Amino acid sequence: MTLVSFFSFLSKPLKILLINSSWRLPQPSFFLVGIPGLEESQHWITLPLGIFYLLALVGNVTILFIILMDPSLQQPMYLFLSMLAAIDLVLASSTAPKALAVLLVHAHEIVYTVCLIQMFFIHAFSSMESGVLVAMALDHYVAICHPLHHSTILHPGVIGCIGMAVLVQGLLVLIPFPILLQKLIFCQTTVIGHAYCEHMAIVKLACSETTVNRAYGLTVALLVIGLDVLAIGVSYAHILQAVLKVPGSEARLKAFSTCGSHVCVILVFYVPGIFSFLTHHFGHHVPHHVHVLLATLYLLMPPALNPLVYGVKTQQIRQ
Repeated sequence: MTLVSFFSFLSKPLKILLINSSWRLPQPSFFLVGIPGLEESQHWITLPLGIFYLLALVGNVTILFIILMDPSLQQPMYLFLSMLAAIDLVLASSTAPKALAVLLVHAHEIVYTVCLIQMFFIHAFSSMESGVLVAMALDHYVAICHPLHHSTILHPGVIGCIGMAVLVQGLLVLIPFPILLQKLIFCQTTVIGHAYCEHMAIVKLACSETTVNRAYGLTVALLVIGLDVLAIGVSYAHILQAVLKVPGSEARLKAFSTCGSHVCVILVFYVPGIFSFLTHHFGHHVPHHVHVLLATLYLLMPPALNPLVYGVKTQQIRQ
């Protein structure tokens, strides 16, 4: 009998006493299942995931290279786009390699510390991506509603401050995740029904009290998604109001076209993310393999599709 399995037989008062004591149970390694219920098809699933990861690497490196090498692209829109590309590279590289290893070569085990690091990077950089999308919505709002003041409002100093704020916010809000997880004890099972380390999937494995972890995780998700979606919605409401006042259908079409790529990126990021969040917390009748597939695609689709969307929709990038 292993030490972890021994603790599964302890009574609840003894577990609480262990948690409050200075002696700690050695942290376990976790076992990543992959896509539960689709074990026989996992080799086929690696094909689209591998393609998404390859697209993310090639596309975002290309975007960064083009913006870095072309002085004419040192404008707010493209600086925010370079931030988005850098975040997408980290986000995809935090998820895909281990997920592909689990699905393709059955490298299911992941060390506890590495699991927490992966979980932190995934959630922190997802939060940063949401923040950059808000900044890009602000850029479109200023460009369309206050075009004469665009360069004075969004000068390089302001853009640098926005980028730093997005980075700090993503790190500070998510740092409590691994800190709170380290206080938990895992004494029943260490099998994670995902292809990567996801916060709530780890929390559900603990046999100690998890109320604080669950409450903080839900609060962060609601605040990040809620406030960012609200800010983007308000920005585009003002943009729509301003565009409808523009005389001439051609001018209105040009204004809408300016925002088209950003709207596509917003939909690709938020729609799967919100659906995954709802199924995780409230969709108890949704098959688990459907939720895991959605959660994995949610992390790989935006990094893969964002460069394609901006490459097709943005003339300067396309050229």
